[in-house]
Amino acid sequence: MQSNPKISRHPVHGVLLLDKPLGLTSNAALQRAKWLLRAEKAGHTGTLDPLATGVLPLCFGAATKFSQLQLDADKTYEATVRLGVRTTTGDAEGGVIEERPVPAFTAERLAQVVAQFTGALRQVPPMHSALKKDGKALYEYARAGQEVDREARDVVVHELWLAPGTECRPMDTLRLLAKVSKGTYIRTLGEEIGAALGCGGHLTSLRRVATGHFEVSQCVTLEALEAMSEQQRLASLKPVASLLPAHERIALDPEDAGRFLSGLRRRGDWQDSEHVAVFGEQPKALLGTAHVKGGELIPSRLLSPHEISQILESNL
Repeated sequence: MQSNPKISRHPVHGVLLLDKPLGLTSNAALQRAKWLLRAEKAGHTGTLDPLATGVLPLCFGAATKFSQLQLDADKTYEATVRLGVRTTTGDAEGGVIEERPVPAFTAERLAQVVAQFTGALRQVPPMHSALKKDGKALYEYARAGQEVDREARDVVVHELWLAPGTECRPMDTLRLLAKVSKGTYIRTLGEEIGAALGCGGHLTSLRRVATGHFEVSQCVTLEALEAMSEQQRLASLKPVASLLPAHERIALDPEDAGRFLSGLRRRGDWQDSEHVAVFGEQPKALLGTAHVKGGELIPSRLLSPHEISQILESNL
């Protein structure tokens, strides 16, 4: 395999909303985008399996300081579940371990299943996942033919919609739309829905259509990114502050801004707030995040003056 030629890298700050393609790991997609932008520092905000496509926010430069917010955000997925066939991995990449006839079921039965799998649930992570046990990814145990104990985790399915699909003969597939909390495995949800219908099932497709407030309609593909000029690629980035839509906004004068960036608390006529985005006098001069308690603005995550200067220069 031919390696990418060496390129000179430079500071890039912002968020690229990538529509991850089928068959590529999240890290491979990240490295490709990083190479195209010639960026020094980058990270993604939650792994999508190679089988999955859709919204993958990529954080560059200063944006990596706030990537945890997207890791913690609710996600929305579209998926297809093939009923009557169970696989070793819970998706189409695994080998078939059981086939059962698919019973006839009504719209009322689907509504019962929706109710059963909506709300707070306890979910055991699948063996074929990147979750680690004793410093080793679960999929490594699975590939070695080992199954290890996994603790069930609390997850929330905020919304669930099911309907018969048309990919195979009637009622052999289900189309699924689910808005879920972080840590929810849609493969596991698909398997459990199949089990509840009495026939088992596995995922044949998975697409993330939203993460937090970011939607797939806002995303760019790798192919489109490759066809752009360097300036167009940089222009496709969303600002670092786009990661902080729910944060209260506070602007500081130059003197207070300098002290805040030094980690000092500031006092003002501010209401208590757990999540604050702090700016300088210029609208795009994000300084960092903080919280307010008893009129004190207490720093949380700060950008460096050098990062702020680079961001402002790039917006000139």
